[in-house]
Amino acid sequence: MTLDPRTTSDLVSALPLCSRLPDDVKVSFEFFPPKTDKMAESLWAAVKRLEPLGPQFVSVTYGAGGSTRERTHDTVARIARETTLKAAAHLTCVDATREQVDDVARRYWDAGIRHIVALRGDSPESDGVYRPTPGGYAFAADLVEGLKKVADFEISVAAYPEPHPEAASPEADLDALKRKVDAGATRAITQFFFDVDVFNRFRDRAAAAGITVPIVPGILPVSNFATVTKFAGMCGASIPQWMAETFAGLDDDPDTRKLVAAMVAAQQCRALAAAGADQFHFYTLNRADLTYAICHVLGVRPPEPVPSPAMAEA
Repeated sequence: MTLDPRTTSDLVSALPLCSRLPDDVKVSFEFFPPKTDKMAESLWAAVKRLEPLGPQFVSVTYGAGGSTRERTHDTVARIARETTLKAAAHLTCVDATREQVDDVARRYWDAGIRHIVALRGDSPESDGVYRPTPGGYAFAADLVEGLKKVADFEISVAAYPEPHPEAASPEADLDALKRKVDAGATRAITQFFFDVDVFNRFRDRAAAAGITVPIVPGILPVSNFATVTKFAGMCGASIPQWMAETFAGLDDDPDTRKLVAAMVAAQQCRALAAAGADQFHFYTLNRADLTYAICHVLGVRPPEPVPSPAMAEA
């Protein structure tokens, strides 16, 4: 990836507002398994709405402590069975032995799933302190290594432009990513962030550390600013002041909030693309409207219908 020496603001200001990105830009979408029939309807409406955009893949999350293990499996299997999408399953180290994790992985392989998003996972304990499960994979790098022994999965892992809250230092966090890549990961997907320069600096540090796999920006469209602020506090992501000012006064105005959210996320993607990013992973929260609108603005759209011979002759 060749980086432009100009600043992000210089690059973005040179682009027309809402200009389409290059045709080779790739996107992927993340969903979570539904808990109720109503949530299932919302999920499948989102899946079908986004399917025509031709994402590189879609992933389905895995609840803390394996709490959604079966629902994740069922959702991934149904996506693979009933759509044209390539489905990826999240899998964690938490609350399962190595044998149990390996068994889940083999079930995915037997169901035709070839892509795993391998994560350490969050502690199911009330104190929030992560403790490796006895007899289980201790950390994500161990999980990646184990999965590669089960089958030749494509494996994505997590990356943190702003260090993981439990990391001893930014350097230690980057070392953890390097171990995951060395164990066999082929892609890193970042935690969501809003400051483009934070991502650019992280990507440069990763490259200097010898990490050569694609680092895909994780994009979270802001459907509810208060909720995003809560999420950010839990994962250590910063909220720029300009963003708080942009969403100020919109708590009770969801329609305007959606318009602003689409503008903010599209501008974020344009700034990232201007600095060299060519892949984006959208955290959809099982809602398609914002993600679809952002993709449309960026030029990621369903293919144009091919005219029939009769229409062409006319």
